[in-house]
Amino acid sequence: MIAFTFPGQGSQRPGMGAAWARHPSWELVDEASEVAERDLAALLLDADADELVATQNAQLATFLTSLVVLDAVERTGVEPARVAGHSLGEYTALVAAGAVSFEDGVRLVTERGNAMRVAAEEQNGTMAAVLGLDDDKVQAACARVDGDVWVANFNAPGQVVIAGDPAAIDAAGAAAKEMGAKRVMAIAVGGAFHTPFMAPARDRLRKALESAEWRDPQVPVHANVDAMAHPSGSEWGGLLSAQLCSPVRWRQTLHELDGAGVTTFVELGPGTILTGMAKRTVGGARTLSVTTPADLDTLLESLSQSPVTGAADVGQRDGEHLFATERMVVSPAAGLFTPQAAVDVGVHIAPGHLLGTVGEHEVRSPFEGAVMGWLALEGERVTTSQPIAWLRTV
Repeated sequence: MIAFTFPGQGSQRPGMGAAWARHPSWELVDEASEVAERDLAALLLDADADELVATQNAQLATFLTSLVVLDAVERTGVEPARVAGHSLGEYTALVAAGAVSFEDGVRLVTERGNAMRVAAEEQNGTMAAVLGLDDDKVQAACARVDGDVWVANFNAPGQVVIAGDPAAIDAAGAAAKEMGAKRVMAIAVGGAFHTPFMAPARDRLRKALESAEWRDPQVPVHANVDAMAHPSGSEWGGLLSAQLCSPVRWRQTLHELDGAGVTTFVELGPGTILTGMAKRTVGGARTLSVTTPADLDTLLESLSQSPVTGAADVGQRDGEHLFATERMVVSPAAGLFTPQAAVDVGVHIAPGHLLGTVGEHEVRSPFEGAVMGWLALEGERVTTSQPIAWLRTV
């Protein structure tokens, strides 16, 4: 069972979109730019570290990059059984699960980033990671301080983030070291996220959440506030509102996913922070990440292997073993499919080759390989991400 996980603010880095700029999934960047009314391609390609660290930029850039990666993975035919996202990544997970549209997701993340930036400017705060100390002792260290400091993230065993007033964080960090913490590291962020300091942002974000159209998720989505899956779309506005001032229970979420039968955790987006957390938290689970197009082949090769032995599963030779060398090209939109007359079974194509159209949208292959067959008929009405053609890469 596969779970997709999506990173939050802090995973962004300069040029993180460069590897995807020529991939068919890059079209999402143009669509998001129209919704956000700003040049998001420049943010993913040209912004420096100082520009990307700004909350309103970091969140949009991470959210959009993760969705580009998700779209590319969906084109291979890999689908999750469950999804979850860390902080901002929860919005990505909800778009991935169909609980909210891509357009509403862009609008919500834009509003969230702006609201959190304003709240941080009104109330001076920061965050720090406490390493090598149990969760309850970190909470006790915060409770010993006569000041505003709280646990903000339960990330992994021995990795807890605290947030609040800078002086109170220093005092709580000192208390944590006295209690056995190995290290306390300052985090370069512009506010005390997931604490009561974000109350003004929560009040502003509620209005945007109420205006979004919510649907029941197509796969279970686990919430940060309680680590549980919530099947009703009507619940998510309140959960996302509460998330701003509540700790992210990521370690608990990983345990819930493990308990639900997830054996493979795949992080989609810039960086591998969540992959490291999963390795520390869930013993025996397979952990993978996709950050560049080259990782798509690595993902498929890994999924073709047994998660226990690392060898091809002989009992599933007709399915998973072949999966390593076969690819599916999927529809970029909904509409009537018209194949390209010159493309026939057995033809070898290169990445970007035009296979046909769906309505006014071009269907181009993200892969090189031989066309093994059509999975949609001429004139057939297809849906977004429905398989169109089957390729063999070797």
